[in-house]
Amino acid sequence: MRKALGLAFLMFLMGCKNEEHVAVTESVPAGEAVIYDNMKQLTDVVIHDIFTPPVASRIYAYTTLASYEALRHAEKGYPSLTAQLHGFPEMPLPEQNKTYNYFLSASKAFFTVAEKVTFTLDSLKGNYIKSLYKSYENSLDKDVYDRSMAFGDTIGKSILKRFAVDNYKKTRGMPKYLGTNAPGKWRPTSPDYFDGVEAYWNQIMPLAMDSASQLKPAGPPAFSTDKNSAYYKFMKEVYDIRVNITEEQKTIAKYWDDNPAVMEHSGHLMFINKKLSPVGHWIGINTIATKMKNTPPVETAQSYAVTAVAMFDAFISCWNEKYTSQFVRPITVINELLDPTWQPFIQTPPFPEHTSGHSTLSAAAAYVLTQRFGDNFAFEDTSDFQYIGMKRSFKSFFQAADEASISRVYGGIHYRSACDEGNRNGKQIGEYISKKIKLRD
Repeated sequence: MRKALGLAFLMFLMGCKNEEHVAVTESVPAGEAVIYDNMKQLTDVVIHDIFTPPVASRIYAYTTLASYEALRHAEKGYPSLTAQLHGFPEMPLPEQNKTYNYFLSASKAFFTVAEKVTFTLDSLKGNYIKSLYKSYENSLDKDVYDRSMAFGDTIGKSILKRFAVDNYKKTRGMPKYLGTNAPGKWRPTSPDYFDGVEAYWNQIMPLAMDSASQLKPAGPPAFSTDKNSAYYKFMKEVYDIRVNITEEQKTIAKYWDDNPAVMEHSGHLMFINKKLSPVGHWIGINTIATKMKNTPPVETAQSYAVTAVAMFDAFISCWNEKYTSQFVRPITVINELLDPTWQPFIQTPPFPEHTSGHSTLSAAAAYVLTQRFGDNFAFEDTSDFQYIGMKRSFKSFFQAADEASISRVYGGIHYRSACDEGNRNGKQIGEYISKKIKLRD
């Protein structure tokens, strides 16, 4: 297993797919543009650095909160979000009767955090950041520029105080999770047999929830090899779908795969095919929605932050259940009971099965986006187009979330029970956050 991980890391260093040239800002972008451009830069870095989906949710949550906390002062009536969440210090306020460029402040806050939570932002995207700051420096009075930069920096550093104590560092040194051979329990899966990802994520401090188990989903069906049992029927459904998979089911499974680091095998060679994480996909959908509605910049920043908070807490809830129930993946049981050569349509990710992470975070994101934009918000999702060359149209956020959920059954990596319960739990989390967080004074 360690050899496989070493080879994966070696191939990552040698070169990976989907890297882009850095866009250089030549003049001060419009307010809306800088919020979107900054997010695009971060998403490219998250893809490049191959963060796991739970870690990606943490990155997006802290950076978007930093951006919003600085930019909210550009317009009256927008409350602090961090003041409504757990563990943040009181955010700095701008000096009264002083002039600021809050878009510059928001950018500085955003990248102050991003530079601490990613690996390669400075070297990979440094040209963008330096050019962005230079464009403002060339356009603003020196005192306004310096004041705006300083304010953004203090916001970012205040956000990082919470970031430093959310238990992430503590979980880095914990033992590997290798599963067990007990019936119905998770164990590493082919082709790479990696150990369980983020086995201690339930120890990360939630942002809105009081604890990882506050909004706990129901557990999986009882494991059984009885052909009349609920579990066996769920397992057999996954097997049958893969054997008789339709082109539409293939399309849906591919579209929502969102595995940030699929390990491709070609003979004795391995390489990593990088693309959006599920969090990045929904951040992309948020971008599409705010552009379609032409939302004011402060509301765009707020929408990013609230959606990211919902997904952050959704991952904590979901991962708490995954490593509590430690439920077995379909491939393990199908290979043992039905067909030793059976393989899922998409690669099984390395962590326990119940509940479905895609289902949970997609439903949470869909709920908060629906609260903002309405229940019948039709859109064309082009979030993943540059990475996989695919796009799809949806009549609502919930329709997209439902398709993301069932895609995991079509892909052969989840039972329907995990997807249905994840979907329900995600909506519960989204509803809780929507009620907890006040968006306007």
